Amino acid sequence: MTSPTPPPSQGPTSLPDDAAQATQDALSAEHAALWVYGLVSAFLPADYGTALQEASNAHRARRDATELLLSGAGQSPRSAEAAYVPPQPVTDQATAIAVLVVAETDVTVAWRAVLERTDDKTLRAAGLAGLTDAAVRATRWRRAAGLTPATPPLPGTPG
Repeated sequence: MTSPTPPPSQGPTSLPDDAAQATQDALSAEHAALWVYGLVSAFLPADYGTALQEASNAHRARRDATELLLSGAGQSPRSAEAAYVPPQPVTDQATAIAVLVVAETDVTVAWRAVLERTDDKTLRAAGLAGLTDAAVRATRWRRAAGLTPATPPLPGTPG
């Protein structure tokens, strides 16, 4: 698994409303992905343990870096929800992997939206890293599920 880039030493001191909203949405997607990884761990065999832990660590680090970026820009980072509703019930290995694909895809869409709404170098770097890392994880989960294509033509495009 890829690991997120380290948090920037100096981020934007303010964000336009549309960039702030997109970054908050990306933070929310990171919160949801972390929750999903906790959920699916009960349905996947132990040989997925390392991949699950690495992905959880990556989302946690990206969440923390995003919270710091937002705080540094004078924004109050959104808190995680107490729980999330998966798009389908998770009952076995196949549905667990399917919900991981959805969660990672949601993260790519959220970070792409950040890229579309800012010219700030630091925020664009965070957006690109978030999109890329989630797209790689989504591809790995699609491959684990035997889905084709394993990678969409333009990761992060809302579908």
